[in-house]
Amino acid sequence: MLQLNSLSFAAESDGKSAEIIRDLTLTLPDNKFIVITGPNGGGKSTLAKLIAGIEKCTAGQILFDGTDITNLSITERARMGIGFAFQQPVRFKGLTVFDLLRIAAGKNLSLSEACDYLSEVGLCAKDYIHREINASLSGGELKRIEIASVLIRDVKLALFDEPEAGIDLWSFQNLIRIFEKMQKSDRSRTILVISHQERILNIADEIIVIADGTIQKQGPRDRILPEIIGTNYAQGVCQKML
Repeated sequence: MLQLNSLSFAAESDGKSAEIIRDLTLTLPDNKFIVITGPNGGGKSTLAKLIAGIEKCTAGQILFDGTDITNLSITERARMGIGFAFQQPVRFKGLTVFDLLRIAAGKNLSLSEACDYLSEVGLCAKDYIHREINASLSGGELKRIEIASVLIRDVKLALFDEPEAGIDLWSFQNLIRIFEKMQKSDRSRTILVISHQERILNIADEIIVIADGTIQKQGPRDRILPEIIGTNYAQGVCQKML
């Protein structure tokens, strides 16, 4: 279970301090598919980075499975079972997909096992396993490879920061299929997605709305989604892709 207690984060800009997360308290249940949404600049991605350890809170406490991880590094949090997927996955010239998956697994990994994870995210393993993670891969291909690298670590909490960013409609549809499969069959981990996308919101167990650095709404999808459809909290596919 993840608990955020009175969490705050302020960023410095032009000598001034701007509070992005404001005294936020939140408990995320285990083994749920949770989507955080809200207007741009509301603090969603910052919150994900605070949980992962990419940013450090200026006040408050973060507990993971009862352990205080507030001052732990991103590496220490990763070892405890927190995985993070960036909006724009990094490209590594000279590193193959197989190399990346072996590094992510943190153990000896057979070619067959690596291929199984690529198949899970809808990629033909023989076409990708020995490819370099460079500019020859599309944004959608990179996103699916990154998801495979998160899943292969067997994390307890998987964070996805706006996974639909930078991909075309066809890749987005494939991404939705992956998340639908995870939501239905993967109950061994908590999945937390930052997204405006109505189709992603529609497969959530729980939706959390954040604006101005605070929680505006929180609850089961069936209750929250009808309240935010048509607002800037929930966008249709075409709105985001155009």
